[in-house]
Amino acid sequence: MAGLPWARIGSSLVAIPLALVMLLLGGWYFTAGFCLIVLLGQLEYFQLAKAKGLAPAIKTTLIVSQVLLVLSNVNPSLADALFPIAGTFICFYLLFQTKMASIADIAASVLGLFYGGYLPSFWIRLRALQQLDFSNLPLDGFWITSWKTVTMQGVPQGLSHIVLAFFCIWAADIGAYVFGRILGRTRLSDISPKKTVEGAVFGFAGSLGIAIVGAWVLHWPFFVVSGASFGLLIAVSSLLGDLTESLMKRDAGVKDSGALIPGHGGILDRTDSYVFTAPLVYYFVTLLLPLLCNIG
Repeated sequence: MAGLPWARIGSSLVAIPLALVMLLLGGWYFTAGFCLIVLLGQLEYFQLAKAKGLAPAIKTTLIVSQVLLVLSNVNPSLADALFPIAGTFICFYLLFQTKMASIADIAASVLGLFYGGYLPSFWIRLRALQQLDFSNLPLDGFWITSWKTVTMQGVPQGLSHIVLAFFCIWAADIGAYVFGRILGRTRLSDISPKKTVEGAVFGFAGSLGIAIVGAWVLHWPFFVVSGASFGLLIAVSSLLGDLTESLMKRDAGVKDSGALIPGHGGILDRTDSYVFTAPLVYYFVTLLLPLLCNIG
């Protein structure tokens, strides 16, 4: 028992219930909690940038990112319009600093906005789908009034689809970790030496399996094809997100992005699989699924 990672287990027992409640409530509860997570993740990102000797526009990027996240819940079109405006504002700010900014400073700032703010905003957009139609709490919140009769069709579309997406990410991460440790022999990439091809294969299989079952439960058209496509999309994008964060840590010369979560590292260490996944899942649900429904 002494070898058990108690810090990791303890922090998970606290974080997971909080995340699930925030996810279930949706509305401004989800947006507020998500804004805090994004803020902490961006702070870790900028610490990595500073470790490389860069001087990005930290405060400006943090502020415009929070505005962008709030607008994603109010009106996604406004968030899309703000993104290029915010990037322009960040560049404008850096131009008038006492110390001349470098190309790397500008690039690190804009990447912080894109990677740390804009891409994660798609989870807020996804969770907001049909939320107002089911809202039964203040601040556009939702709560299941009868757990005995709940079905995936009896909750907001955003909730059912974001839960399926998260299950696929978890299946990919757990499958890659467990089977990578047991069967892993072939290194996947020098960026992250612990990742193996065998682990990635089982991670992909886990994501595909969960997605196909979820597609059947949600009555997606051509559920085997649509579910497999969804699972593969998530498996690939979550792996790329993981490798991207590993690349940034490796370049900055650190093992973890932070030490906020005992036994887990930083926020980015726990959420890297969700960054590139967010817009792909959102557009799959809002663009591709309706197209498949029309064909079916």
